[in-house]
Amino acid sequence: MQVKPSEKSRALLGQLSDMDIRLLKVFKAVVECGGMSAAELELNIGTSTVSRHIKDLETRLSLVLCRRGRAGFALTPEGQRVYDETLRLLASVDAFRGSIDDIHHRMAGKLDVAVFEKTATNPQARVAEAMARFSAQAPEVTLNVHIGAINAIERGMIDGTFQVGVIPAHRASRTLAYADLFGETMLLYCGERHPLHGASHTGLTWAKLRDHAFAGLGFHSPNMELTHRAQLTRQATAFDQEAVALLVLSGRYLGFLPDHYAQAFEREGRMQTVAPKRFRYECRFVAMLRRSPAPSRAAQLFHDCLVAAHRAGSGEPR
Repeated sequence: MQVKPSEKSRALLGQLSDMDIRLLKVFKAVVECGGMSAAELELNIGTSTVSRHIKDLETRLSLVLCRRGRAGFALTPEGQRVYDETLRLLASVDAFRGSIDDIHHRMAGKLDVAVFEKTATNPQARVAEAMARFSAQAPEVTLNVHIGAINAIERGMIDGTFQVGVIPAHRASRTLAYADLFGETMLLYCGERHPLHGASHTGLTWAKLRDHAFAGLGFHSPNMELTHRAQLTRQATAFDQEAVALLVLSGRYLGFLPDHYAQAFEREGRMQTVAPKRFRYECRFVAMLRRSPAPSRAAQLFHDCLVAAHRAGSGEPR
């Protein structure tokens, strides 16, 4: 859709209306579903209606937001910016609604919680128990649970996309408050086709590990900190732990994985630990809340449920 200069001058965005909010929500769903047909089920409206809403939004903003055709759905650069701003706007709207609910001393609406990947298999994690506690105390709140990498969760917490986050502790942000939850053991693994698989690891040192290709995470994390400190040769970069596992399974790389997650691969004989008493590190997981604006009652309650569930699981007094 090509917007003419005369149309552009007439279609400048003035006051934001309820219809604008609705159109932006449709646009968000289309982007996150990867196309208009894919968004049909999510929005519970027909594809032709979805398409009309996107056209209406483009006219309203005087921008081409996406390309659709045989090549598939793709955002334009302007569309990407509008999507980013839409996330911020809708997060602010949700925060406003949450504040009004707080004034009325009730909890309703939705709560977006983000948790670092591969947490469900960790026996030390009590996140599911915290969800059960929260649901019992705030049955009118809809939980939206996101799984992501550390940097994505931190960014979402800071910009208001997420209200509560659970990540491995590493660097701290002054804008976020942290509470200790549980631990995780990271061990070094090799795949069944790797030279170290089935070999003796006696005498293997951190220095000698540098002779082997290493697969590490490509964002700031305890994994990256260890990689730099030990001067390991990172020849493959992964952006989640599933990717680390695939690289290890290739037999070409060593990589650190959570011991609870790698157990299934070990049982199948597809992976092996490398000198687990020597090559290991421990992570602590923390719950995060924004310091300002003050968290909603629902966010604070979920945070408190996380802390209580993990204290109960560790035998600490609540």
